[in-house]
Amino acid sequence: MSALGNITRRVGHHRWFGAAARLLVPADRVVGRLTRGRVVALGLIPSLVITTTGRRSGKPRSNPLLYVPDGDTYVVIGSNWGQTQHPGWAMNLLADPTAAVQLKGRLIPVRADLASGAERDRLWQLLVTEWPAYRTYVRRAGGRELHIFRLVPTGPPQAG
Repeated sequence: MSALGNITRRVGHHRWFGAAARLLVPADRVVGRLTRGRVVALGLIPSLVITTTGRRSGKPRSNPLLYVPDGDTYVVIGSNWGQTQHPGWAMNLLADPTAAVQLKGRLIPVRADLASGAERDRLWQLLVTEWPAYRTYVRRAGGRELHIFRLVPTGPPQAG
């Protein structure tokens, strides 16, 4: 991990960081789209772009997310930077678990499985190892359980 990535991890706990990061998400979406998922989150942390189907609009919705690999799957969490409401992309996955992930120039069809029980606990440990600020986000979220999803590939990767 780069020195800048390590600094990002350290400041991720601060409230101002979440506010600033939310402002950068639209630009991050554009960079992710232009680089076909090769550069997301400025390359500071392991990130992918997930495209879900809007639960109300039916339109594709793309969002950059931190992920951790777990075997052949990708683990993501609906932290919403510690806000009290669930992120839209997580609600979209609950309504329709089919999605696509853009990662390192590949487009991968996935199915989102909501983790629970011991599996959720194990995945939580993977996530906080990668981004310790998730512990802070849980406190800020006001009792909201952060959804943890395992993204399971459902087909071969395509050139993104």
